[in-house]
Amino acid sequence: MRSLRDYFLLFLKGVGMGGADVIPGVSGGTIAFITGIYTELLESIQSIDKKAIQLILKGEFADFWRHINGNFLIVLVSGILLSIMSLAKLIHYVLTHHAIALWSFFMGLIVISAITILRHIRKFDLFTILAGITGVVVAYFITSATPATTPETYFFLFISGAIAICAMILPGISGSFILLIMGKYQFVITAVRDLNVPVLIVFALGCITGILSFSRLVTWLLKKYHNSTVSLLAGFMLGSINKIWPWKAVLTYRENSRGELVPFVEENILPTDYLAQTGQNPEFLLALLFVAAGVLLVVVIEKIAARQQEKPTRG
Repeated sequence: MRSLRDYFLLFLKGVGMGGADVIPGVSGGTIAFITGIYTELLESIQSIDKKAIQLILKGEFADFWRHINGNFLIVLVSGILLSIMSLAKLIHYVLTHHAIALWSFFMGLIVISAITILRHIRKFDLFTILAGITGVVVAYFITSATPATTPETYFFLFISGAIAICAMILPGISGSFILLIMGKYQFVITAVRDLNVPVLIVFALGCITGILSFSRLVTWLLKKYHNSTVSLLAGFMLGSINKIWPWKAVLTYRENSRGELVPFVEENILPTDYLAQTGQNPEFLLALLFVAAGVLLVVVIEKIAARQQEKPTRG
């Protein structure tokens, strides 16, 4: 049973997931995985099923709440929503003014997280190795895709939400970047900022539909093909580094909702070429510092999570 301190830490994990999901290139699923709540999250989502509906219809709300692990979900979702509504502005500010430092931090976080996840593989075989390579290749090509111009109909918005939420719970594949590829990232962010209720409701319904179906698939894969699935997820994370590489040259720009020109299509370049191609300081030493900070954060989180898992066995 969780203590008040445990729920506070869970809330902070939700804040981390929400902040990550706002950035095209970083997955909230990655944060869930490295903080040790990924399996519980999937199982809790999966528990919203036929039995849960029957309990509501019978008026057995306490049993319903226990069945869906309600305390866990409400605390985690509260952290995610608070982060999206508030921390998102701070993250976008840092992304605009200190992009190299932020992307370097996430790169360190993702690399060490992938290594940490690979340690959960019980046995390496050919199929497991191929799954990891597949994850790297798929994530690389997804993050290399060029954003598209798509319709703003409610039907397409619903589909976008269903697909994006599936990516959001996959470590390494960013739901925000999927929205960007589908041409709906700015549209949804503007709707959140302006509290466009009809748009948000349709998008949320798409997300709910996607997450309730996809979480069952991922849970089944983890139980049935644990080693290969973990290897695939780690591959997704390593392949996503293509998107969060700190040194980029802008090829084309687009106009956002405020009429400002922002990067649209970028290419990765070496830090040694960054100054010549962009005229800006590559901040290489600062980048190394933030990569190390990302690595250190995951190591600390892993040790804290390990201690928490030991607590029940001590009593």
